[in-house]
Amino acid sequence: MFQTFIHYGLHFSLPLLVALLFYKSQWKKAFLIMIAMMLVDVDHLFVAPIFDPDRCSVGFHFLHSYWAIGVYLVCTFIKPLRLFALGLLLHMVADGVDCWMMP
Repeated sequence: MFQTFIHYGLHFSLPLLVALLFYKSQWKKAFLIMIAMMLVDVDHLFVAPIFDPDRCSVGFHFLHSYWAIGVYLVCTFIKPLRLFALGLLLHMVADGVDCWMMP
């Protein structure tokens, strides 16, 4: 239960923190764009079972792969893509913390 709370808490608190710190004048827009990047979890639909609480998403699903994370990192340097990329990277951080907390 604690791990689930931390996992989903990070999915919402990290984008909110970044939005409030770095996009003060448009924090709501920035927050919504970064939260929308939870759509990256669509890659869970391509494996069976779709949800496995004992599976680490990072490095397993194709949109959570290390090469994809590298693409997201590069996209942070492209201004029109920056918020999308930040949302994706923060999602990977939250998933990575979840993986780290797995027994």
